[in-house]
Amino acid sequence: MAARGNALKRRVRSSGGRLLRRFGLLPGGMPDGLGDDAALASSSLEGDVVVYFPDTQDSLYQLRSWYGPLQELHRAQGVTIVCMDSRTAAALRAETDLPVVTIALDATLDAIILRSGTKLVLYVNYNPLNTAALRSRSAIHVSLLHGDSDKVVSVSNQIKAYDYSFVAGQAAIDRLERYTTLFDAPARCIPVGRPSLDTDQVAVTVRADDHRTVLYAPTWEGGQSSAAYSSLRTHGLAAVQSLLDAGLGVIYRPHPLTGVRVGDYGETDRELRELVEASGNRVSTDRSLQQDVIDSDLILCDVSAVMGDWLPSGKPLLITRPADPHARDAATALLGMSPRLAASEAATAGSLARELIEHDLLREERREMIEYYLGDVTPGASLARFLEACRRLSARRDELWARIQEQERPAGSDSW
Repeated sequence: MAARGNALKRRVRSSGGRLLRRFGLLPGGMPDGLGDDAALASSSLEGDVVVYFPDTQDSLYQLRSWYGPLQELHRAQGVTIVCMDSRTAAALRAETDLPVVTIALDATLDAIILRSGTKLVLYVNYNPLNTAALRSRSAIHVSLLHGDSDKVVSVSNQIKAYDYSFVAGQAAIDRLERYTTLFDAPARCIPVGRPSLDTDQVAVTVRADDHRTVLYAPTWEGGQSSAAYSSLRTHGLAAVQSLLDAGLGVIYRPHPLTGVRVGDYGETDRELRELVEASGNRVSTDRSLQQDVIDSDLILCDVSAVMGDWLPSGKPLLITRPADPHARDAATALLGMSPRLAASEAATAGSLARELIEHDLLREERREMIEYYLGDVTPGASLARFLEACRRLSARRDELWARIQEQERPAGSDSW
């Protein structure tokens, strides 16, 4: 009787889970697992490269930053995006021409990677669900992440799960050497710059006017207190009001995950949008970062990847100091040399920003750091490095996998 009762409970839980998935009622951040597994039972994936993205739509911004480079890689080697969430897959199909499939079962994923002869599996974050694809030993696994920053996630121990990591420049390698133990950063990291900046440049337009403008680009609240860098609640309203009072234009660029973990951040975001729009300024939610950079004279930002992406502009930056006493960073030279804004100083942001714009004493020192953080920033150079790194690793995979197959072939047999 007990066994029969337990079996019934399992069937109820399974049926309930299917209903929750089908009607989109799963908790936020949980993939629905509605896969194409049956249709893929004897199929192969297109191309040499898989981009594994098991996340829900909340995190799509991480993959969007790679659309341009992945389109170029698709032309060169063929790319398929593999999702675990059918809603995310549908959004991707609407936004990009890249092949997209949804796979729910580990067994399906493992078999199709092997059957397809997949050479590289790329990842844009450290989602714990990445382990489903990391099980495959027939491909080389490469962490791309979605930006280079002094956040603690940039030196996460999770980096050791991947065969290689594509990083922006030497600064990232030095950061990992300094803050990560038992990890050979020079051997496992390949600097490719920021190829997304190359492919996004085609979408920008020339700045329309010379009005002094500040880009405010805070990060989200973070997944834990050690990564609580966001200035939105502690600095945001006072700082933006100060910028406006100083006669400066404002572009407010909210982070896509704002308010996902802590609802109060969402409320502050709404208040800040209202303030910016009521003053005739811009809330930037559908433009490239490169366009916002062109239209701004200074960036006010938190410890985040936009620091490095702003650097090639040559324009000054003002970085907030986190108010959370538990926040930690993996500081490099740019963070150490840049002016910082504490929460208690937020109301002085306008005068400080105007002073930095009109008297930029650190301009040349920042210019000297561009190559250290990003390598060669000549248009197209980073994209070329990215494509060449993928090509070389694909060739290395073929060499290594052929060796493994030969070692595992049964004695006296010509086939598996």
